[in-house]
Amino acid sequence: MSWGFLRDLLSGVNKYSTGIGRIWIAIVFIFRLLVYVVAAENVWKYEHDEFECNTKQPGCENVCFDHFFPVSQIRLWALQLIIVSTPSLLVVFHVAYRESREKRHNQKLYRSPGKMDGGLLCAYLVSLILKAGFEIVFLVLFYKLYNGFKVPRLVKCDMRPCPNAVDCYISKPTEKMIFLYFLVATSGVCIVLNVSELSYLIFKYSIKCYMKTFSKKQQ
Repeated sequence: MSWGFLRDLLSGVNKYSTGIGRIWIAIVFIFRLLVYVVAAENVWKYEHDEFECNTKQPGCENVCFDHFFPVSQIRLWALQLIIVSTPSLLVVFHVAYRESREKRHNQKLYRSPGKMDGGLLCAYLVSLILKAGFEIVFLVLFYKLYNGFKVPRLVKCDMRPCPNAVDCYISKPTEKMIFLYFLVATSGVCIVLNVSELSYLIFKYSIKCYMKTFSKKQQ
């Protein structure tokens, strides 16, 4: 697939983000997308071909590989990147809706179509909640699918049609485990940034609403 669309999408949302949101976008670009494209993809490139079991029984190796790697880690990582970035479309669509509405009525309906208030603020807050939620879901999914955040050197498999319990060896386990830890760490940082930005925006606009209410009472 082309990662250009994901890059353009995040760049488009960047101008509506707070400072915390821009840090999140930088981490997704530099520490996740670039690491995936440049390095991580090559580590898992031949994971099935390099998975070896000490038996020649037809079908045994394939069944064992499918048991220990029900979903390719690198494909799951790619899916995570796409799903986590998708909520940003809410912001892009809402701004496009505002601009098309102004064009259709041929008059200025908003002080600025890209100003963070009203529906756009709600769309942005919902996108932050979804991003953090998807990150957590994928971390739990990784943990459940692979029995923790580690890649063993040796796994024992007794799935049919294997004749008995056979030893299977995973290629480059240390390198894969380093990238897996890196994935977990960056996901954790992104969750903290999403929650921090969400809290900051709620606090900021709560204070703003309070000040408006207070000033009206004073008048």
